[in-house]
Amino acid sequence: MLARVRERAVRWYERVLERELSGAPTHVAVIQDGNRRYADERGRETTDGHREGAKTTEAMLDWCDDLGIRELTLYAFSTENFERPADEREALFDLIEEKLVEFADADRVHDAEVRIRAIGECHRLPERVREAVRYAEDRTRGYDRLQLNIALAYGGRAELLGAAREIAREVADCDLDPADIDAATVDDRLYDGPERDVDLIIRTGGDERTSNFLPWHANGNEAAAYFCTPYWPEFRRVDFLRIIRTYQHRQESWRRTRARRALSLVRALGSTELAEARSVLDRFRDALPSGERRAIDIDEDPDPDLNPDLDPDLDPSAD
Repeated sequence: MLARVRERAVRWYERVLERELSGAPTHVAVIQDGNRRYADERGRETTDGHREGAKTTEAMLDWCDDLGIRELTLYAFSTENFERPADEREALFDLIEEKLVEFADADRVHDAEVRIRAIGECHRLPERVREAVRYAEDRTRGYDRLQLNIALAYGGRAELLGAAREIAREVADCDLDPADIDAATVDDRLYDGPERDVDLIIRTGGDERTSNFLPWHANGNEAAAYFCTPYWPEFRRVDFLRIIRTYQHRQESWRRTRARRALSLVRALGSTELAEARSVLDRFRDALPSGERRAIDIDEDPDPDLNPDLDPDLDPSAD
């Protein structure tokens, strides 16, 4: 009886949260932590925890599709995971292989037009896993509604080091001028990975760290990070909706802060910095309350007829 009441309450809360959402981030990345601890606390095998976590992954695809999220990246197997005990590592490879093939054949994946891609040093994976990766990518290559990136043998530091070494070689061979190196130069030499910068990183399991995950695509984009306590197998749709609501509130606050800082600069500066500040202000002015937006309009168009308090003799633009 109590379980049914709790379930009804959760469904009601989900509907409340859904009504409060006005949109969603474009690209969400998830560190699926807590599978082993979930199994340990229940006296079960570690592989059972990973299998339960795979069920949450399947549900996550539906949640993202419902909210209009365009890209989802999951941290399935890091470069550090190669150091796990051999039996656990092989069990993970078996599960990844099985789920890749299962996802590639699932009606829900094809109905939602999910494109599956693997990112990372996939050449380090066993051949059976690489074959499953090729199968999943081939089966879903024509879709573009939701992109699912599965990070396998992935390490953000290794990715950046690889790009840096490639750039250094090209400079040494005189194929690249150091003066031409920019963000796009690095982008082109990273793994064939995410299509978009990351807007939001979620980590389950209670730890508050991003564990070498997508440093270029997330940190460079000032991605928001949200750490929550449920283990990945326990993560629910209501948890996801709460995170998206918090993300929206943070984004609104961030945009408002940027706009106010730019407005202060516009009023205080008068040279190159002024043009930059006005550019930022134009970008984020919609985040300001209407009263502050009206003040900006008066500042930009100091017409005495619109602003009787402005003395033309004191207006620098009147000269």
